[in-house]
Amino acid sequence: MLLSRKNKLLLFKLLSLFSVVRGYNILVITLAQYLASIYILSPDVPLRQVVLDLNLFLIVTASALVIASGYIINNFYDAEKDLINKPTKSMLDRLVSQRFKLTTYFILNFLAVFAASYISFRAVLFFSAYIFGIWFYSHKLKRIPFLGNLVSATLAIAPFFVVFVYYQNFKTVIFVHALFLFLLILAREMIKDLENMAGDMAQNYKTIPIIYGPKVSKFLIGLLIVLTLVPALLLIKTFDVGYMYLYFMACIALLLLFLVLLWKSQGKRDYVWLHNILKFIIVAGVFSILLIDVDLVLNRIL
Repeated sequence: MLLSRKNKLLLFKLLSLFSVVRGYNILVITLAQYLASIYILSPDVPLRQVVLDLNLFLIVTASALVIASGYIINNFYDAEKDLINKPTKSMLDRLVSQRFKLTTYFILNFLAVFAASYISFRAVLFFSAYIFGIWFYSHKLKRIPFLGNLVSATLAIAPFFVVFVYYQNFKTVIFVHALFLFLLILAREMIKDLENMAGDMAQNYKTIPIIYGPKVSKFLIGLLIVLTLVPALLLIKTFDVGYMYLYFMACIALLLLFLVLLWKSQGKRDYVWLHNILKFIIVAGVFSILLIDVDLVLNRIL
């Protein structure tokens, strides 16, 4: 059955909104929060108890809502820049009006705080601060070299921080995992600055590659990747991460390849490849959490 013109337009608008909030990223983050809760933060708690934990569900839901609203406000402020850097995606995103985006932004934030209110007053404070932090980053901080990258990476790992605090698991291995993820995300944020130089220059953004040049930016990214190798090696040699050590060994190989490609990179096409390598490592890391205890996975499946 063929869709009417009105239904096609509605479908395109839904796809546009999904693109704006980057629904695929939110799904991955939600999965990561649950897998981290089950296999890293509360490995001794029965699966049913973790999955059916209402507070955890509300934390994950509030996180997803705030992240979605964060993508909307970021898209709102970067609309002109994205026309240059991401013309195809930008045209899809523009099927939804700026007014509708802002309305959705406020609704999502209200729902996030409402969900948090069922957990505790501290949860309300955390998510309110998270919402403000994302807005302040999008409005002001992202234009400040390195500080903007640092804040962006910090905001990206905040959903895992709140789950970590909820389970009160303060083992050293958790901090090493977090450091590995943080350094990867920070390097990815800085690669995005190299990708987006054209739009950033047009909109007067003061990023590291614009102020100090691509060579300095590549040096700093390379330094971050070298630092990322340290927690990866620690997780292989010092801590018991089950078969996940295979993931970290593969990461080390990919990161060494990344350094070679970074040194040879010349333009946007090369930077997109580098960005995708880091994105692949991060997403693969979510699913590799299952390798921490393969027997536990098999027993829960069977």
